[in-house]
Amino acid sequence: MVGGRGCLARGAIFTRRTSHVHRQSLPRRVRATVTLVDISWELAGMLNRRTVLAAPAAFAAAHALTPSAPVDAERVREALAAVVARSPDDLARDNDFWASIARAFDVDRSLVNFNNGGVSPTVATSLTAMKRHLDHTNTAPSKVLWTTLRPQREAVRQQLAHALGTSPDEVAFTRNASESLQTVQFGVDLARGDEVLANDQDYPRMINSFRQRERREGVVLKTIAIPTPCEDDDEVVRRYEAAITPRTRLILVSHVINLTGQVLPVTKIAALGRRRGVPVLVDGAHAFAHIPTPIDEIGADFYAASLHKWLFAPIGTGFLHVRRERIAEVWPMMAAHEGIESDIRKFEQIGTHPLAPLLAIAEALTFHETLGAERKLARLVHLRDSWARRLLENDRVRLHTSLKPGFSGGIATFEIEGVDTRDLYGWLWNERRILTSPVVRDDFSGLRVSPSVYTTMGEIERFCSSVEHVLEHGLPT
Repeated sequence: MVGGRGCLARGAIFTRRTSHVHRQSLPRRVRATVTLVDISWELAGMLNRRTVLAAPAAFAAAHALTPSAPVDAERVREALAAVVARSPDDLARDNDFWASIARAFDVDRSLVNFNNGGVSPTVATSLTAMKRHLDHTNTAPSKVLWTTLRPQREAVRQQLAHALGTSPDEVAFTRNASESLQTVQFGVDLARGDEVLANDQDYPRMINSFRQRERREGVVLKTIAIPTPCEDDDEVVRRYEAAITPRTRLILVSHVINLTGQVLPVTKIAALGRRRGVPVLVDGAHAFAHIPTPIDEIGADFYAASLHKWLFAPIGTGFLHVRRERIAEVWPMMAAHEGIESDIRKFEQIGTHPLAPLLAIAEALTFHETLGAERKLARLVHLRDSWARRLLENDRVRLHTSLKPGFSGGIATFEIEGVDTRDLYGWLWNERRILTSPVVRDDFSGLRVSPSVYTTMGEIERFCSSVEHVLEHGLPT
């Protein structure tokens, strides 16, 4: 399947029509699925990409088929036509539509998973593809890994770069955002006394990476404070600019703050870096496939993200984007041979490792593109508002995330006055089987809540009623 994809327009990726002869040779369940997907791709290709990037209803239906399910092409066409006519905000409130999307995930419904910002379940097609690639690998590992599967990486690289809005020659595969970020943090040449700039809400591992260079090499880490919540982009940029000195050599900035879901003005900060001659490294772990922004439009020197959060790719997948002119000046974390100093693939020299998760990124990308980035964000914002605005009706609830458009997406963090965050986290999990993420800091604390596209309104209700129970009765002592 990887080699059979072609790009018709930025942001829309389609599969080629499966031949009639090949289709008839497939098992019935697979043949039915292929037929439905073919229909969706055919119709999607005739539609304006700004109104529908592909065919989500048909795609979800294809994943939900049972061996005995008939292929109702007319029903699929009708569903597609209905979707095309609706805006992302309107569709975000259609719970029946999103129930069909949820069937693309195999999750445990005995619990409520509101920590998708930590790591997400893999969409079923991607999980199946990974298993298939693993099984194939195991038949003759050295032959399959290095002769068959390795060349297929380039097709996936092209597909990922297309979704990112950049060039394939600037995208390296990694295992997560931390590996991507540390490649740059440890790979840029810094001298004793050189300064690196971050904010006090950047991911702790990235702060610790700079701290290690402080201890080992005498580099100086400077941090600025970010308001919580923050609804003034210019103030954020002003704080970064005020902290730049003649010794500043690198700026780290989170596209989306992991603690609260706050979206930072990375495009403006990247422009600031260019203006002051300081490279900018963007931590996009919570942004890619969540907050639609083409990387080339951001204009940062480096951009890093995980793919097992909001893209729903297999766990242990990520990428590093490096502007072409910067590749040669960054050392890879694992040594690469001479002659590829300016090749993005030098950052992938990590020894023998499974290629199955990497190749299965293709199916996750197809799912994301089919669903549509704007539809996806609209649904995530709708879910966020559904629980956050309801809880805010109680004056003891404080939200550490702005709900204004553009300042956050599907993630938000709340606190209950007089209730210990860790105790609330423990009670929700132990008593109600609701999984969140506790945030405890000196300046604020709260529970980070991150539903996903497979989340039901029933689960939102279960969460809200549980928190309201605590608001009314408190936690047991």
